[in-house]
Amino acid sequence: MEELIQKLKEEIIEVLNLEEMEPGEIDPDAPLFGEGLGLDSIDALELIVLLEKNYGIKIEDPKDGRKIFFSLRTMAEYITEHQK
Repeated sequence: MEELIQKLKEEIIEVLNLEEMEPGEIDPDAPLFGEGLGLDSIDALELIVLLEKNYGIKIEDPKDGRKIFFSLRTMAEYITEHQK
């Protein structure tokens, strides 16, 4: 799980163009949206594409996104459970 979280940190920095951030600065349990990493709805779309492209996971119900994208750890758990 920790390897996947590290990989997700690197992918998120790359996909969202967060060049000023280092993977070590991202707390895997901090919220991705709001006061945590401060991502917005456009970033959410990028994360959905990242899951589809890199992990073959489609999010069918947009309401699930709120739980899946709460933190890096919840993303990693979802990937682990649903990866094909």
